[in-house]
Amino acid sequence: MGYEICETLRALGLPPELLIAIVSALPIVELRLSIPLAFFLHIPLVYAFPLAIIGNLIPVPFLLLFWNYIARALGRVPLLNRGLDWILEHTRRRGKIVEKYERMGLILLVAIPLPGTGAWTASIVAFLFGLPFKRSLISITIGVLIAGVIVTVLCLLGFWSYS
Repeated sequence: MGYEICETLRALGLPPELLIAIVSALPIVELRLSIPLAFFLHIPLVYAFPLAIIGNLIPVPFLLLFWNYIARALGRVPLLNRGLDWILEHTRRRGKIVEKYERMGLILLVAIPLPGTGAWTASIVAFLFGLPFKRSLISITIGVLIAGVIVTVLCLLGFWSYS
């Protein structure tokens, strides 16, 4: 399936570097897909890694600052409200590690590159638990860097590949 996603993205005709940044900014896949995509597109690691990190971090400050407004706006549309309820419940369950370990839990929530974890989830968790903006942003940034290293190492070792 990853191969098909990579081929579809390549067919869009966008510069590969822009694709890496865009995919990193997307919820759910984040840099867990963008770094393997960079390997697939033969983008040198020197360019791919910072693009993936920057792309993954772009939405974070906006999510931390404006999640309350986003949630209220989505909550007004019945179909979106159900999806929002599911996201919030899922995020609360994932947030138990943050509740227990606070900043270190937020770092771990982002750093472990598994489905349902990442910068988007951590931003929502930080909002839900009322964590301060600056501490949350720093913790999420550290977690993104760690996740980027883990995914890159797995790609280099051949464990995580879409080619």
